[in-house]
Amino acid sequence: MIGAVVFDLDGVILQSEEVWDEVRGRYVVEHDGRYDAAAQRAMMGMSAPEWSRYLAEELGVPGAPEEISAHIVRLMEARYREQLPLIPGAPDAVERLAARWPLGLASSSNRPRIDAARVLAGLDGYFKATVSSEEAARGKPAPDVYLEAARRLGVPAERCAAVEDSHSGIRSAKAAGMHTIAIPNPGFPPGEEALALADLVLDSIADLTVDAVESLDPD
Repeated sequence: MIGAVVFDLDGVILQSEEVWDEVRGRYVVEHDGRYDAAAQRAMMGMSAPEWSRYLAEELGVPGAPEEISAHIVRLMEARYREQLPLIPGAPDAVERLAARWPLGLASSSNRPRIDAARVLAGLDGYFKATVSSEEAARGKPAPDVYLEAARRLGVPAERCAAVEDSHSGIRSAKAAGMHTIAIPNPGFPPGEEALALADLVLDSIADLTVDAVESLDPD
């Protein structure tokens, strides 16, 4: 029996992968680094310490990873305050599932950006537990962030449903033992191998209903 639902943030509630790609890509190029589609895909799911280290060590961006991360996070927060890239229908999906289950949030974003996004989206009161991958030992596709969300919710991971959009996120939720719902990001879709791991694939967040979640575990 499903006891809780854990959402990803980027790509599920916020259409932010494109913003991340633009902001990080511009930062890398302006600092004489190398950026391409392979770099973007490699960083999906990484925690801030992981992707900032990747920018420094693999893409040639000068500076300490902590400084790189701080600069880019400030740029992202400024973009969010200008216009939050909220996915149409996402707040409604959160609200209807919150009426049935306790909700968690398991995100690769850093803590300040998670908290800012929740407030700006008007969703601050819906999540009983939120976890940044900075607060876990490893980012996605490792299961750590989802396992920590389950722990904070007080619900075994195998009784949680996870809502994901990316290849790293789907693999992370499945590795944690969660029932996994995939809503593929049209701009950065998961690979077929990762998508095949999902227990349920939906066309859009509008299809994320109580009945859809309950169908994962009919007993």
